[in-house]
Amino acid sequence: MNQSSKPQQPEFVIQRVYVKDLSLETPHSPQAFQEEWQPELNLQFTMNTTDMGSDNHEVVLQITVTAKSKDKTLFLVEVKQAGLFTLKGFTEEQNHQVMSITCPTILFPYAREAVSDLVGRAGFPPLYLAPVNFEALYAQQMQDQGDKGGNGKKENSSNSIITH
Repeated sequence: MNQSSKPQQPEFVIQRVYVKDLSLETPHSPQAFQEEWQPELNLQFTMNTTDMGSDNHEVVLQITVTAKSKDKTLFLVEVKQAGLFTLKGFTEEQNHQVMSITCPTILFPYAREAVSDLVGRAGFPPLYLAPVNFEALYAQQMQDQGDKGGNGKKENSSNSIITH
């Protein structure tokens, strides 16, 4: 059996992890520091993928956290954590799974740290985001698309988590 007839083993390589964009707004400062700290937090995240050619893909995980108290925005943090990943030898479905589960799982801790750092630098109490199960979210997304008659492939996804 010659080398070219062997099936190619899938290859996944993290080329780079980087911050694409950071934003922090504290429109109600310094009055926000004089009020009782019981905000309503809203966490939203979106994932976008871009085919960069040559088996390279950029995955951007965007996290937006808004803290409000009595209809006043205390802070708004937006982080776009990105990664450049090489995926070779995967089927189209496997590619989609890797970019929807594995890549955001790698990016999330970096984004979570950036959110926590920005909130702390703004003078607010520490904010630690709970881990996210991207595999469960992907399964739910595929089920929802199946229920709606979708083809199971989606480049962009958006999810919201609201906490009080």
